[in-house]
Amino acid sequence: MNEIIIGIVGIFLLMLLFLTNIEISFAMGIIGYLGYAMIVSPQGATTIITKDLFETFASYGLTVVPLFVLMGQIAFNAGVAKRLYDGSYKFLGHIPGGLALATVVGVTVFKAICGSAAATTATFASVAVPEMDRFGYSKKLSTGIVAVAGTLGNLLPPSVTLIIFGMITEQSIGKLFLAGFFPGLLLSALFALIIVGWCKVDPLVGPKGNRYTWKERIASLPAIIWPIVIFVLMVGGLMGGMFTPTEAGSVGTLAVLLFALFSGQLGFTGLKKSIVESLRTSCMVLMLIATSTILGHFFAVTKIPAIAAHWVVQLPIHRHFIMALIMLIYLLGGSFIDDLAFMMLATPIFFPAIVKLGYDPIWAGIMICLTVMIGCVVPPVAMNVFVVKNITKVPFGIIYKGVCPFLISLILLVVLLFIFPDIVLYLPNLLMK
Repeated sequence: MNEIIIGIVGIFLLMLLFLTNIEISFAMGIIGYLGYAMIVSPQGATTIITKDLFETFASYGLTVVPLFVLMGQIAFNAGVAKRLYDGSYKFLGHIPGGLALATVVGVTVFKAICGSAAATTATFASVAVPEMDRFGYSKKLSTGIVAVAGTLGNLLPPSVTLIIFGMITEQSIGKLFLAGFFPGLLLSALFALIIVGWCKVDPLVGPKGNRYTWKERIASLPAIIWPIVIFVLMVGGLMGGMFTPTEAGSVGTLAVLLFALFSGQLGFTGLKKSIVESLRTSCMVLMLIATSTILGHFFAVTKIPAIAAHWVVQLPIHRHFIMALIMLIYLLGGSFIDDLAFMMLATPIFFPAIVKLGYDPIWAGIMICLTVMIGCVVPPVAMNVFVVKNITKVPFGIIYKGVCPFLISLILLVVLLFIFPDIVLYLPNLLMK
């Protein structure tokens, strides 16, 4: 049996393991180890699995993952998101759909200090949906906007998805953070346009809320400004060469912790909960990275990535259609397993092909993260929809109906980035030559 056949059988067995509900990281590790052992040797497989596990868990660079996750958990348990939402509501709540607009603003700013899309979605499902219920908003709008706005956690820095992509492909995390900034803000604006248009067509979907005085609005500004200050401190230091990504995570986490403690919003119980949740999430992510590395070594010796790259490049169609096909594969793969896990599985195979097609690796990372974002809200494995459903108890059907109008924004952004790649590349090229 040659290497290619072993690789194809390995992929098939991996999909079967996913259907057994075994942990995704364990499935990738098992197939990676057994496949490498068949092609190289059992001794070589034992050496490679030991080396990959040790290097992942001993990696200084990967400490950025638990740091950004901890920062987001502290912000969540300190009630930062609630104050952000309240501040945004005071400015926007009096216009039709204002509460949904306030949710978009709150999520966008909260993303400056939270790297997890699921954590962002859970936070605003708990905070924003009850408020929109109180003012008679349609469940479709309230749950739909929370689910899709939470996907911004995959694009706006500090995004754990971008960090993982950078680690897998050995691309600059700082450049990826900068590259996601303009697309993330543009997507927020597109979400806002969908909300305004929806409420114009059907005013009962998002009724007007209370109007606040300018004195009350100005008093709420610190809740909005502080997360932005912390974000500028982190990213500005990173771009200015003052911090490495890990050091930026350390500075941001310390800043959020001090802010939470001095504001009196984070007690011992909240701090303990933040640490426990961060450990759980970080261990899951690091285990995925380690086992995807093992699987990547197996794929490397099968030569499947090189063959796939060569085959894709030789297709007699425009490279944009090829890139769209690759994104569709990511989307379909994410329909059967977790989108982040499939990204880690597929990227070592398709990334060489994307680069051979002449695409910028940083641009490719943003496009892949956009695909992951879409996968977070389309069935059957729609993580953000599951989070909203578990917290709000709203039926899946209603949430999906609310998500559908906002998918227009995501698809439109993909088209815009194909036509105008400088939306992604302008900041990295300007600030990190």
